[in-house]
Amino acid sequence: MSPSVPLQEMIRAIRSARTQCEERGVIQRECAAIRAQFRQADNEGRSHNLAKLLYVHMLGYPAHFGQMECVRMIASPRYSEKRVGYLGAMMLLDEKQDASLLITNSIKNDLSHSSQFVQSLALCTLACMGSAEMCRDLAPEIDKLLRSANSYIKKKAALCAVHIVRKVNELGELFAPSARSLLSEKNHGVLHGAVVLITELCERSPETLERFRKSVLELVHIMKGLVLSGYSPEHDVAGISDPFLQVRILRLLRILGHNNEVASDAMNDLLAQVATNTDSTKTAGNAVLYETVLTVLDIKSESGLRVLAVNILGRFLLNNDRNIRYIAMTSLQKIVGTDHIAVQRHRGTIVDCLKDPDASVKRRALELSLALVSASNIRSMMKELLNFLSTCPPELKAKAASGIFTAAERYSPSQRWHIDTILHVLTTVNALGDVRDETVPNLIQLITTASELHCYTVHKLYRALLLDISQQPLVQVACWCIGEYGDLLLKGDCQEIEPMQMSDLLDLLGGPIETVKPNPPPVHTSNTITSSPGGDLLDLLGGLDLMAPTPVPALPVYEKNGITLTLSCEKQSETSLTVTLTASNSGNSDITTFTLQAAVPKSVKLLMKAPSGDFLPACGKAKVTQVVVLNNPDKVNLKMRIRVSFISQGVPFQDMVQVDSLPECR
Repeated sequence: MSPSVPLQEMIRAIRSARTQCEERGVIQRECAAIRAQFRQADNEGRSHNLAKLLYVHMLGYPAHFGQMECVRMIASPRYSEKRVGYLGAMMLLDEKQDASLLITNSIKNDLSHSSQFVQSLALCTLACMGSAEMCRDLAPEIDKLLRSANSYIKKKAALCAVHIVRKVNELGELFAPSARSLLSEKNHGVLHGAVVLITELCERSPETLERFRKSVLELVHIMKGLVLSGYSPEHDVAGISDPFLQVRILRLLRILGHNNEVASDAMNDLLAQVATNTDSTKTAGNAVLYETVLTVLDIKSESGLRVLAVNILGRFLLNNDRNIRYIAMTSLQKIVGTDHIAVQRHRGTIVDCLKDPDASVKRRALELSLALVSASNIRSMMKELLNFLSTCPPELKAKAASGIFTAAERYSPSQRWHIDTILHVLTTVNALGDVRDETVPNLIQLITTASELHCYTVHKLYRALLLDISQQPLVQVACWCIGEYGDLLLKGDCQEIEPMQMSDLLDLLGGPIETVKPNPPPVHTSNTITSSPGGDLLDLLGGLDLMAPTPVPALPVYEKNGITLTLSCEKQSETSLTVTLTASNSGNSDITTFTLQAAVPKSVKLLMKAPSGDFLPACGKAKVTQVVVLNNPDKVNLKMRIRVSFISQGVPFQDMVQVDSLPECR
């Protein structure tokens, strides 16, 4: 390849290389030719060679030997060479390079050049790679250009001033008067640069911030002009008039109105106008609305305006774009503490986001849902969170479980509900790391203090172990509870649980079963057990009375779909009796969400107690008991209609049965 090949030919040769080694060979030969031509005193193709070197730099190959050539080309009087020289300086030089100091004088000369395009090159280069020393030297020149009559130069000078302020903070005072005067410009490019400069000045200096708060009305006027202006093809983006400038102005208003009542009052009407008149069907409109919401929530705005902002975020939650849903939930989470009631109105939509397939959206929805839990919605929210826990990805289980534990401890409506919730979590999570270390001792402490729930808890834990004995935290709590309250498990004196057989308990604990022989009547004595591991267990439990309870006559009232429902009753007084409904599942599939509902004649008062559970395992491994208390003051003929509802293999079932006469009560 000859040294004088055009740039296009060099690019074509590099792209046609089949291997990386061949590509390196092409580039090395071309770089050697470029070096040789740089050393020549009279080099007519300097800009051509530097352009090729910049392409080599873009490919990642060393091109530092072209730095001095950039300096020489910037000093050239020819615009074509200046253009490539300044481009090379922006790409090959930075403030750490000594060569960058050599172009300071050239930039200063070009800033006062008669051609606006040469001035533009100098401004862009200074804004790109100007060091602190260069900024101090050239700041007065930039301030002069901010007062220029040329809009093209003023907008570039404003952005260059932003870079100078970031490099040398104390120079901000120099640009403040010029920046304020730029707000009277009509050119949108100049206005955009001015707003960016003022924003930078206000963020870095409290004194400047107070000074520019006097310009709020001027900014409001500019913003109203953008919102109410008609169609302008030069600035229109998807039906929104210059959304880039609108976003910048809203950000500046947010800074000016923060913790300031006067400035906030001046912009309240404008923000309401933008929030109601901006089209939310386009991305540009959503960008303006989002900045409006952030401004409303960050200033001292009216309560109605804050509700409007929260409602806009609620609409964002229904958007098909996952990015918009994500930023909406991020914003709602920041304000849920201060605007809790307004955010609660969108609770249903937030909970629906828990089902979103996107992991990031799902994580944000979980965090926001946990923040929305309160004493008034603890039951409904916990139901949704527990459903989410059973289906959420493994990486979210620990966070979900921890949040559920915290919410239950803070807002639990009753000790029983608290215990049920924690046990539900322990039976749902699959990994030990998903449960906090303090969960087991905290649950044991809770069970200890709830003395009236000892019977209920020990039976519930026993049934949980029957279904799954692989969950370590659950097994720890269950073993402690059975050890402490095993007598309640054996006596079966809990109304909501049927009596447990000793053989079932020994089966669970893994010990052999010995025959239990009662002493002959008439004296009731404790049963004797032969020496065995089972007997040792009974000694450990304190010599429990194992007299079998008198069986209650039961009447089968329903046998269908593998479910058997029996009814037995016990007379409490002349007008009151207790009816016990016991359900079992002889089918091959588990049954979930099992519920019973009962109806009696109008003159009979009915009280249904809480069921022992809502899960019927297959093959009759466990039963569900429902106790119904009837009060029959008129002593009418008792009839009962029972509705059976459940889900089997994901399919819901519902059936009705009528009992025309109850069995004899004992």
